[in-house]
Amino acid sequence: MGRYLHCMRGVVSRELLRFVHQRSRFVAALVRPLIWLFVFAAGFRMALGVAMTDPYKTYILYEVYIIPGLVGMIQLFNGMQSSLSMVYDREMGSMRVLLVSPFPRWYLLVCKLLAGTLVSIAQVYVFLTIAWFYGIKAPPMGYVWILPALVVTGFMVGALGMLLSTFVKQLENFAGVMNFVIFPMFFLSSALYPLWRIREGSYLVYQIAAMNPFTYAVEMIRFALYEQLNLDAVMIVVATTLVLLALAILGYNPARGMMARKGGG
Repeated sequence: MGRYLHCMRGVVSRELLRFVHQRSRFVAALVRPLIWLFVFAAGFRMALGVAMTDPYKTYILYEVYIIPGLVGMIQLFNGMQSSLSMVYDREMGSMRVLLVSPFPRWYLLVCKLLAGTLVSIAQVYVFLTIAWFYGIKAPPMGYVWILPALVVTGFMVGALGMLLSTFVKQLENFAGVMNFVIFPMFFLSSALYPLWRIREGSYLVYQIAAMNPFTYAVEMIRFALYEQLNLDAVMIVVATTLVLLALAILGYNPARGMMARKGGG
């Protein structure tokens, strides 16, 4: 057990140190949601006010509604960024060395996911602090309730990115693949607009958004931020996470996964 904890501490600390030294990555992670909050939400405030729906107890402004969606944006981009670093490490050799260690490969991948999730959680709380000073405040205990939701969401998007990394051998190709995953997942969800409003505009888009696992991740975060439990969303996100993680572990299996077919480590 001591060896496993030492391995986890090494993987997590390496990722955290990399994050600390890459200050531009931290700034870039906050620029995107802050632009949506300060610029787009201000312009859409009157046109896109949201009616009273769960978990809100009254009518809310648009910028209040999109806070959980922007939290999901931070985790989504961070999960893909962490997977991008895995492709880089695999090309440069450090990931190859890690994967040939005596520890089970699934454990090493879970440690990597945990490290990326912790980084995203730190970014989320900084964003929520800025939103609090901007005047968008959730119930105090909501900032505690949201932590388990952030862990599960971080694992889900991280496992998705890890799965994608098994299909991409070269770094430059993965950056293009990210765009075909991040933007449809984010915009075809309830991150920016309620599902009922999407249904009024296009029933087809509504159906796609209703089948998007990221929609339920955002709703899980939204309810948790207001001290409520959306059990359906939790079950869907947890199930999706387990499936994606299992496929990612299989993909990194040197005997049966995509890495073996591509000749990667």
